[in-house]
Amino acid sequence: MAINVVILAAGQGKRMNSDLPKVLHRLAGVPLLRHVVTAAKTLKPTRICVVYGHGGDQVPRAMQSDDLIYVRQKQQLGTGHAVKQTLPYLDPRADTLILYGDVPLIAPATLKKLVAGTGERLALLTAGFDNPTGYGRILRDGRGAVTAIVEEKDASPEQRRIREGNTGLMFLPTKRLSTWLARLSNRNAQGEYYLTDIVALALQDKVRIKTIAPTALWEIAGVNNQRQLAELERAYQREAANRLLDSGVNLADPGRFDLRGQLRCGRDVRIDVNCVFEGQVRLAAGVEIGANCVIRNTVIGAGTRIAPFSMIDEAKIGARCIVGPFARIRPATTLADEVHIGNFVEVKASTIGKGSKANHLTYLGDSQVGRNVNVGAGTITCNYDGANKHRTVIEDDVFIGSATQLIAPVTVRRGATIGAGSTITKEAPANQLTMSRSRQLSITNWKRPRKAVKGR
Repeated sequence: MAINVVILAAGQGKRMNSDLPKVLHRLAGVPLLRHVVTAAKTLKPTRICVVYGHGGDQVPRAMQSDDLIYVRQKQQLGTGHAVKQTLPYLDPRADTLILYGDVPLIAPATLKKLVAGTGERLALLTAGFDNPTGYGRILRDGRGAVTAIVEEKDASPEQRRIREGNTGLMFLPTKRLSTWLARLSNRNAQGEYYLTDIVALALQDKVRIKTIAPTALWEIAGVNNQRQLAELERAYQREAANRLLDSGVNLADPGRFDLRGQLRCGRDVRIDVNCVFEGQVRLAAGVEIGANCVIRNTVIGAGTRIAPFSMIDEAKIGARCIVGPFARIRPATTLADEVHIGNFVEVKASTIGKGSKANHLTYLGDSQVGRNVNVGAGTITCNYDGANKHRTVIEDDVFIGSATQLIAPVTVRRGATIGAGSTITKEAPANQLTMSRSRQLSITNWKRPRKAVKGR
């Protein structure tokens, strides 16, 4: 079935109190509009039109994509007027789905129910609310058939007591849509062309109206202010945490967990409080993540333990490793199995071989480290000469003493030992002790300077 999708994203969002267009505010790490586009794409639509307005070209610049058609609504004359701007871009042979850029968590399963079936009909997504304030009310006759939608500002006191509200999401034939939009009037409290008025026009044309309900109310919750955005963020995170719990993941506190991407976990994974997962993260069986860690676009092998306050970004970490606490693993880093990266150690664009250790206060950048290497505290690979990066190669079974500087490009051969406090600028031979130290001096009769006493 061919489908057009229209996403209304032209609103200013005054109550956000922000210069950023409302649909570009972030939920779970991505713009609200991105969530809606992702859900729409699950239907494999023929085309997706995004109507933008306030904020100039910020919206199309922020979400450039070859499969999105951006249409500007220059004057804010209502939702009906906004949809009308897209008519030249829609496939008239397809039906059209109307979505909203500030209703980010609509579920693909709900959309599939809404667009199910064919033929001449108008499908509406409606919901029952304890407090329907802000929603247009669904009017039905004695047989339960929809007779109209009345906007809250135009509703009578009796109509405002109706609990069933219109979410604004609808699915309808494009040929009918074109005709109905041409017949809309702006004679209402807002002086706008309401998209919801096409319901009355559909009834006049004897078009069947069908209603669908979402599985959960958070699916159709809109964002109009920062408080609502924060509430919806928690709803999103609660659902994400529940899915992980149901799959067997142990979360120390589901209320202190943040997912901003996709997290896949093996069996018996444990995640402590205040951890943030961004992008694509995969945790193998038995992984433990300590409190207050940030992990982005990373794969972590079975049985590895990430200690608290560690940051890992675009890395591959093997099995049975220990990382942290307070470790930073930067992009393009690969740790083999059983590697130890300790407190206040930073690793960038490096490969670390099986069983190697750098446990304290060390920087390894642009390095190739072999197996069973011990890197002493305070060791630095000096990889940057002010213009270019250079690589350090440390072969298997090397022992590097504390407070060593390795001036890249440099190689330390297999089995070498580097004396503590050395500055290594040339290749260190295999199976030998290499060191460089200045001669130690003690100066007799030397006295430490004293602070001058004022007034003397």
